[in-house]
Amino acid sequence: MKMTMHIDDGLLERVMAATGAKSKTMAVDLALREMDRKVTLTRLASEGLGLTPDELRESVDPAYDLIALRLKDATPTKVLPRNTRITRRRFTQNGEQAIVKEQ
Repeated sequence: MKMTMHIDDGLLERVMAATGAKSKTMAVDLALREMDRKVTLTRLASEGLGLTPDELRESVDPAYDLIALRLKDATPTKVLPRNTRITRRRFTQNGEQAIVKEQ
């Protein structure tokens, strides 16, 4: 739907830079979707999922390990020498693994 809106130019530029949006329309769409997502998460957090603590505990597989899954699927960004001690692993926004080595 076409609309005429008055949007702060600086704010729009910052949103485009932060999100990588290629157009103003895409930036506005992303911002609206993010606000909707935040409101939904806040509502779910305050209302709960309608499960008792026991039901919630039973709904989660204890063997599920998100970090192990990410490490399995991630490709290291660079190969480090054999004697380098890795102190932390983290993931970038696009899911690539970043390795932080000890100084």
